[in-house]
Amino acid sequence: MIQVQSRTVYPNVRQRGTINHEYQQVPAEILMSELDDYSSEAYTLLCEGIQHQQAGEFVAATKSLQQSLALFQAFGNSHLQAQAISSLILVAYNSGDYKGAISYSQQCLSLAIEINDVRLRLQSLSHIGNSYRHIGNYEQATEYLQDCLNIARSCGDKKSQVAALNNLGLVYKANGNLQQAIEYKEQSLKLVRELKDSFAEEQVLKNLGNAWYALGNYQKAIECYRDCVRIARTLNNHRSVIQVLKHLGNACYALNNYPQAIQYYEERLKVAEKAQDKRSQEQSLGSLGVAYEALGDYSNAIKYYEERLNLSQEMKDLKSEEQALASLKAACYASGDYAKAVQYEEIIKGTQTR
Repeated sequence: MIQVQSRTVYPNVRQRGTINHEYQQVPAEILMSELDDYSSEAYTLLCEGIQHQQAGEFVAATKSLQQSLALFQAFGNSHLQAQAISSLILVAYNSGDYKGAISYSQQCLSLAIEINDVRLRLQSLSHIGNSYRHIGNYEQATEYLQDCLNIARSCGDKKSQVAALNNLGLVYKANGNLQQAIEYKEQSLKLVRELKDSFAEEQVLKNLGNAWYALGNYQKAIECYRDCVRIARTLNNHRSVIQVLKHLGNACYALNNYPQAIQYYEERLKVAEKAQDKRSQEQSLGSLGVAYEALGDYSNAIKYYEERLNLSQEMKDLKSEEQALASLKAACYASGDYAKAVQYEEIIKGTQTR
């Protein structure tokens, strides 16, 4: 998130595997000195907008930031215009308003060219490309992200190259060109390791693992996921650990390595319990049930399905409850406990009348 203070530029990990660029802010003392000659109302609105943005209050953030932008445009202050537009881009992008993010980014791009700000230009191109990917316009996404990559290469900005390569890989994966996606992500991984940037490396490894998984090369996917989990643990990124342990379990399951899959699912369950992440706990219990069923161990499968059922009921999640009941019914039939299977069938009918 953007803070109204001096900070370094750092391509920041965002939603759905994207690595975004954040605008390098002008130090606060310089901004304040520029405000000496006129009202600080615009600056106050900017600060309020950023605070709303950080709190996830996107409607209020947009209102304050748009007001501050209008005032900065009237004052002709390019640095503060860039700050306001950059914040509006993040609000639109993080709220899922990708068309709005494109519109603001186009404004930002024009301003960047006008004031010859290369970093602002890279940020704008990156957000435009990523937003086009989210709305399924892969041709435009590729065009803008390739421009971003070319500029980053021409000025020797390796961090921006990492982001552009990673994000181009996401576009090609979304478009079904998995080999090209892997090629870009491997280039990104090589660069990020040269930079010794653990935060970005963890994200790139996850994305690369996902591409290998989609291609059906589960062993390669497992290698990436294992490295990703190792780094995520050192960063105390529990959310990522929980997510990637699921991927590891699924990849092992796809290779019919059910004991290894169970180990990863159990590990995920423990981390989720520690993090008090009930949704991931519920998913892990379901995965464990499926893996034990694949081994023919119906006793353990039923045990985990029952735990999933109890947790789903506690969460008041009817869909997950029905899935757990259906799994219990199937497992009981498979184990020969037909009476119990019939009982679950009756319970299922009862949930459908709620």
